Amino acid sequence: MDDIKKNNEATLALGTKPVGQLLWQYALPAIVAMTASSLYNIIDRAFIGQVVGPEAIAGLGITFPFMNLSGAFGAAVGIGASTCISVKLGQKDYKRAGNLLGNTVTLNLIIGIVFMAVSLLFLDPILRFFGASDTTLPYAREFMTVILLGNVVTHMYFGMNAVLRAAGKPRHAMYSVLFTVAMNIVLVIAFVWWFRWGIRGAALATITAQSMALCWQMWLFSDKNELLHLKRGIYRLRADLVRNIISIGISPFLMNVTSCVIVIFMNNQFVRYGGDMAVGAYSIANSVVMVFFMFVIGVTQGMQPIVGYNFGAEKYDRMLRCLWLAITAATLILLVGWSLSMLFPRQIARIFTTDDTLLNMSARGIKIDMMVFFVVGSQAVITNFFQCIGKVKISIFLSLSRQLIMLLPMAYAFPLFWGLDGVWYSMPASDLAAFLMTIPILLWYLKKLRPLPPPSPKREGAKA
Repeated sequence: MDDIKKNNEATLALGTKPVGQLLWQYALPAIVAMTASSLYNIIDRAFIGQVVGPEAIAGLGITFPFMNLSGAFGAAVGIGASTCISVKLGQKDYKRAGNLLGNTVTLNLIIGIVFMAVSLLFLDPILRFFGASDTTLPYAREFMTVILLGNVVTHMYFGMNAVLRAAGKPRHAMYSVLFTVAMNIVLVIAFVWWFRWGIRGAALATITAQSMALCWQMWLFSDKNELLHLKRGIYRLRADLVRNIISIGISPFLMNVTSCVIVIFMNNQFVRYGGDMAVGAYSIANSVVMVFFMFVIGVTQGMQPIVGYNFGAEKYDRMLRCLWLAITAATLILLVGWSLSMLFPRQIARIFTTDDTLLNMSARGIKIDMMVFFVVGSQAVITNFFQCIGKVKISIFLSLSRQLIMLLPMAYAFPLFWGLDGVWYSMPASDLAAFLMTIPILLWYLKKLRPLPPPSPKREGAKA
């Protein structure tokens, strides 16, 4: 009984504890986890670039849209379910929160298996469409074959981690990621450097580490003393629960699908105007961007259960305070990333390659890509905020604005005038344009909020 009481108190603290302490408590573990994950990605790509070669880095860049597409389905379930669970915990509807947990497991199994089967069946044509050349296709195929075979594990691993945060266990979610990263690094060193299994070894290391972490997550959710735990009767899919998971998860789903479309298009643009080495440079620049952006993802992950719980509990002052603190933190984080990228682009690029051509292209690409990077954090936080409170249409629009609405036409038009430079400059231009679009939308909502509190999740259509 003491364990149950302790778990209940940890969840209820989302509505009572000072918001600044809560955001620190929830965001710090997520930031640590995301930072560790970013460092692993750097080590992974560095091993591939240094041991296998620059062509392998370019081949890995071709797989990014595939990874984004897979992540889109995982995000639709994991983020959608965790947001719904946060709202239900705020409303103290624990039975429905438990059913959401069970439906999360079932949805991840079904979607993971279907995505794996379809992707493996058409793997080569898909990779060609994503921009693979005769040189890069073998590397991309080797990597994605292993990743797709473990796709169910990946979906379930990320889904359960999101639910851990929603259930008031940010440290457990952090421990899960830290273990995965540490095991990944050990296995990459063994598989890629020691056994010389190449790019396939890097993929095998990823799936093996995630499988081990998933076993621990499922063990945690098997504890009957937990407020949310796995039990009989919660796994049967219910139309209302699935509908509400997807209605919230559609925003991160579209954001990931958009990233997939953009990376496909950008890979093809870089191949067209700069060749395979330009794709490798884009892969390196993209990896650097994601290192710093992972910090922001950590902030938004920490914000999500706090905003969702207090929205469900109708404590709107706490909800808005969390929003402002998250915007401030995200902006400061990306200012640090921007400064380092402007001052040391060549040193950063050298982590991934020693090839002079690729090194020069990557260093210049990093500086251009990160030119206005410090404005991206607030846009990401605001988008996540609208998702957390069930403003699905606004969240979807903002998710699409930065890449699909802004970047896609710019990445097509700019190279017509400036060639390869135009492809690079389209990225900071779209970042700035999306930021300038997002701020007025937030101010409009806050002005609307003053005379009238936000509607309940039921009236907003985000009932979980």
